[in-house]
Amino acid sequence: MPSSSAMRVVPDPVDGVDLAAAERHAAGFLRALGIDLDTESLRGTPGRMTRAYVELFTPRSFDLTTFPNEEGYDELVLARGIPIRSVCEHHLLPFVGVAHVGYLPGERILGLSKLARVVEYFACRPQVQERLTKQVADWLDEQLRPKGVGVVIDAEHTCMTLRGVRAAGATTLTSTLLGTLRSDPRSRQEFLDLAGVNR
Repeated sequence: MPSSSAMRVVPDPVDGVDLAAAERHAAGFLRALGIDLDTESLRGTPGRMTRAYVELFTPRSFDLTTFPNEEGYDELVLARGIPIRSVCEHHLLPFVGVAHVGYLPGERILGLSKLARVVEYFACRPQVQERLTKQVADWLDEQLRPKGVGVVIDAEHTCMTLRGVRAAGATTLTSTLLGTLRSDPRSRQEFLDLAGVNR
């Protein structure tokens, strides 16, 4: 009887991480902006800032667990509302939102929690939303070999809502559709409807 299969996904090590140097530079950066770090409240801020960015840029390892599709299930599998947080690579300000990730199974099906793990894996680095959307879809397509993959991300970028145009409440929607979810209009429409894109 076929068994489950798991591949350990270990993030690439971040080369050259030097916490002490990062903290020194964070302090210099804040001082250059005129922020007084000699108060009790702000004295530890450069260290906290450094640790916060290290956490934002460090995805967790996980096992990509797949199972044989013994029942021949051929309908859409969709995980909606996966929380997402990343950092805009242009301003290093956060963007947050949700990802909707689905696929049409082929010979194997995926442990459902792994859809969220894959999103986190690619979000934990300086990013642009368009690339992030495509990376998640391409990676699932390569690893799972499904009949189709769909990824939609709806996110608020603080580089747009808190600065610049200050368009409070504006969100950005991106999508990548592969395989049958791209080529077949009915499958594509089903995915977009279930993901809530057309509401």
